[in-house]
Amino acid sequence: MFTFKKEERLCRKSYLDALFASGSSFFIYPFSFRYLEITDGSLPAQAQIVISVPKRKFKRAHDRNRIRRQLREVYRLNKAKFYDQLAAGNKQVVFLVSYSAKTELPYATLHKQLVFALHRFAEVLNPPAS
Repeated sequence: MFTFKKEERLCRKSYLDALFASGSSFFIYPFSFRYLEITDGSLPAQAQIVISVPKRKFKRAHDRNRIRRQLREVYRLNKAKFYDQLAAGNKQVVFLVSYSAKTELPYATLHKQLVFALHRFAEVLNPPAS
C-alpha cells in the first residue's frame, strides 16, 4: 500500500509529450501541477507522476535530489486517499509536480502543502455533486 512502484512513475515519452502539449495546469504554493486525464484506460496504475525540481533555482544536485526524495516520500505516504478519490470517479491521470519555491522548505511544510494540493487536485478531477 505504501510503495512507489515503477508503474506509478511516468516514463512513457508519448504521455510526457501529450502532457506538455495539451495538459492543464494549476499552482498551489510551492508546487506547480500539470496534468492530463487518460480516457482509454491504458495506464497500469490510477496515476503516474513525475517530480521535477528546477536546476535554475537549485544549482547543486544534492539539493535537488533531497527535495525530490522528500516529495516522493510525501506522495508515497499519502497517495492512498488520492487513489481512492480517483477510483471513485473512475479516472486515470498522468501529472507533473514541479517544485517552484526559491528556497528549500522544511519537510513538515512540504508534507502539509503537498497533501493539500493532492486533495485539491482530486477535487478538480472529481468535482463534488451539488
